[in-house]
Amino acid sequence: MKEFDSNTQKVVRRRKITIISAVLAAILSGVFLVLTLARVPNMHVVFFLVLGFSLLLVTYMVLWTLSAGGKRARLIRVLRRCYIVCITLGLAFFLTMQGLIISSAHTDESEADCIIILGAGLRNGTPSLILRRRLNAAIEYLRDRDDIPVIVTGGLGRGQSVTEADAMFRYLSERGVDEGLIWKEEASTSTRENLAFALDIMEENGLDTGNTKVAVVSSEFHLYRAKLIAAKQGIDAFGIAAQTPGFSLRALYSCREAFALASELIF
Repeated sequence: MKEFDSNTQKVVRRRKITIISAVLAAILSGVFLVLTLARVPNMHVVFFLVLGFSLLLVTYMVLWTLSAGGKRARLIRVLRRCYIVCITLGLAFFLTMQGLIISSAHTDESEADCIIILGAGLRNGTPSLILRRRLNAAIEYLRDRDDIPVIVTGGLGRGQSVTEADAMFRYLSERGVDEGLIWKEEASTSTRENLAFALDIMEENGLDTGNTKVAVVSSEFHLYRAKLIAAKQGIDAFGIAAQTPGFSLRALYSCREAFALASELIF
């Protein structure tokens, strides 16, 4: 009888902790959802990360509660162990992705025949902070190399009146880059399309794509995947890294990039 009462108390205690954890997770996710809907810059990244971690935590808490007692307690305990193993493997895979990301988070020492700058969104028709960092990295590289064609990439984003490529064109030309050497790719909506359509533009302008060394300019956390996609499309590419401002922003985007890289490697 005492053992029965002890198990009952354990179940009740765990159930309360699980409910409290679920409510707090829901509130926290809701706060970041509101901030995302209010278009607070970069908040969508935080929302999806918080939501993902909340779901993982609540799932574990439910299994933890169910394993405290009842007819299926033994089965639930087995499921909980399997869950822990899966989370451990997932964490190991995530850390591996981060290792790959860090391995390319720098500018490679090489000379380019052409530069491709990957888009990163606009704010009120002008380049976002991250995109400005990419453009500035390209300008710095071009400082002593003013005869290299530059392809700016990015189509018309949601709620924007100009394409990313056009906003990038204006940013570069206003800072002294020869307009005749800036080629606009204005149809893409993803990194894969950025590079594929840029390759078409290179061919249209008479470049021998099989023998052209391309510098891909992107944020440091994005370069490994960008170069991987470029290689798949037959582009001989190296990276020019633009540093993401602030540790927290860099960490958030690196976390998101790990999932995108995993998808690229698997599929």
